[in-house]
Amino acid sequence: MRTGLAVLALATIASACGQGDSSEVTPAGGQQALKEPPARALDAYADRLRAAHAARVAAAKRWGLKRVPLTAPPPPAKKPEITTRDGFEVDGHRRLGLPPVFTTVPTEEKILFLTIDDGDEKDPAFLRMMSELKIPYSAFLSDYLVKEDYGYFKEMRDRGAGLHNHTLHHPYLPALSYARQKREICGMQATIEERYGKRPTLFRPPYGNYDRNTLRAAKACGITHVPLWNEEVFVDHWEYREWDRGLHPGDIVLSHFRGREDWKGTMPDMIRRFLNKATAEGYAVARLEDYL
Repeated sequence: MRTGLAVLALATIASACGQGDSSEVTPAGGQQALKEPPARALDAYADRLRAAHAARVAAAKRWGLKRVPLTAPPPPAKKPEITTRDGFEVDGHRRLGLPPVFTTVPTEEKILFLTIDDGDEKDPAFLRMMSELKIPYSAFLSDYLVKEDYGYFKEMRDRGAGLHNHTLHHPYLPALSYARQKREICGMQATIEERYGKRPTLFRPPYGNYDRNTLRAAKACGITHVPLWNEEVFVDHWEYREWDRGLHPGDIVLSHFRGREDWKGTMPDMIRRFLNKATAEGYAVARLEDYL
């Protein structure tokens, strides 16, 4: 093909020479000679895409998935406006500029956001599975569990996961004073910043329970968003917040760092259940931080 183009280009040049000064001749559209470097770049890009897809197919098979997980679309150039879900407000929520509490991100794309809480189970196979499948997720950590192995979550961060605040000791926050709630939240902010180099802006209250003091304390500690969840996935079943017991575009899905001591299975077993359902229903998994 390129040989033919080269012959055509030579013929064009020869014809132009016969007409006079070639410097005054402007080639017609589509007759410019093919430039080799861009062509090679396109070939290399296509090769990378094929290799990435082949690796994803192999990983899906290796981890026992029914189908290859779908790839999420690029995040929007303009992030959606996040507001507090109706019925989840506290007194003075908007007037005080408190962080929004929400269970779904506004989007028309068929995407879900996977979030995982606490930090109890520290399964190396889970890290490998998520990396090989290239599934994004966000971890909400409590220090009383994380401190058993800070290095595990450093590796998690290095593999691309977002690390966020789930308090120091996982208490029922509405039972505490404002000052004690602030110590729980700000203390975990400081721990994550010290251990992992970045102060979080996302916070999830333990058990999903909060009051006005919780959100006031969270704001004072630098929190901008309070994502809850619309579905929860376990090793052997799903639970739903909505009456239709289904997935919806932009839903936040909750799970926990748990293993055989608490579940009838492992973290990879839970991820397998999550991905099999999401993929079968046409959903890809997107990175929550890209939308907030």
